Amino acid sequence: MSQQDWLEKDFYAVLGVSKDATAQEIKKAYRSQAKKHHPDRHPDDPSAEERFKEIGEAYSVLSDAEQRQQYDAIRAMGAGGARFSAGAGGAGGAGFEDIFSSMFGGQGGYSTAGPGGPAPDIDDLLRMFGGGGGAGGFGGSGGGSGFPTGFAPNAASQKGQDVSARTRIPFRDAALGAEVRLTVDGKPLTVRIPAGVHDGQKIRLRGKGRPGPGGAPAGDLLLTLDVEPHPLWTMDGANLRLTVPLRFDEAVLGTTLTVPLLEGGTVNLKVAPGTPSGRTLRARGKGVRTAKATGDLLVTVEVAVPAHVEGAARKAVEDFRDALGDEDPRAGLLETAAR
Repeated sequence: MSQQDWLEKDFYAVLGVSKDATAQEIKKAYRSQAKKHHPDRHPDDPSAEERFKEIGEAYSVLSDAEQRQQYDAIRAMGAGGARFSAGAGGAGGAGFEDIFSSMFGGQGGYSTAGPGGPAPDIDDLLRMFGGGGGAGGFGGSGGGSGFPTGFAPNAASQKGQDVSARTRIPFRDAALGAEVRLTVDGKPLTVRIPAGVHDGQKIRLRGKGRPGPGGAPAGDLLLTLDVEPHPLWTMDGANLRLTVPLRFDEAVLGTTLTVPLLEGGTVNLKVAPGTPSGRTLRARGKGVRTAKATGDLLVTVEVAVPAHVEGAARKAVEDFRDALGDEDPRAGLLETAAR
């Protein structure tokens, strides 16, 4: 998506939020709109897919603080009266090239085409002021630059345009790292996802954006990751969390648990006698291995209560109850509550 497109598309309106919406409000609106307009929910509507794509484009820009700032600046400049059309003027007011011509006096290294000539490209114009993939642009003496005093080209802005994209990956790929195949700007791309990424995380892939003008370096790919939940594991930083059921007798008498590992294989964990439900056991070094740290596997035990107990099993529980006598785990509860 070029910055020329940004002038023509109101991303805030697409998501149904105000221009001063917070990042959380934008994320909430995106999820609501994406769910509402998902093509699977509108199989007979040929425009649903295009609408869903627009929602994704809007969120990819507004959810990135740097891109949102550039988008707001470009929209503000477009709303200020400058019209981005070819020609020297007309009923619509001064053309963008007239504005630059009046600013530069037909000098300074930039000249506009005459009547009937080609329209200036908005991305090229923005690059003159540091836009289109880099910061800054105003300031400097302009000596020897071809620009009038007060304007200076920004070398960093000459690189190619950054590109935003989203992809959905399985939990295992997010935790262990994997290669994923994407299509960006119609071109296939293989991307290496590092281990330990989380849902909603953005990663910057240097040089995977659009080619720079005149052989300049390519821009970057800003990739947002949507991580699918796993039925067993969750990530807590570099740690992996897992909840495992425990029988009542195992909790009382103690046992050894055999627990699966995300990367394959198992690990044995000792459960001490009298372990309560909710206690967390730790297997060190069995979590996520990232470039900076190796996490642990945190296993929370949950005592499972059978729904139906009959015969000898019921008699054993009753005998256990009688053996405990007057022991009351709730002793002092009412007195403490009354303090």
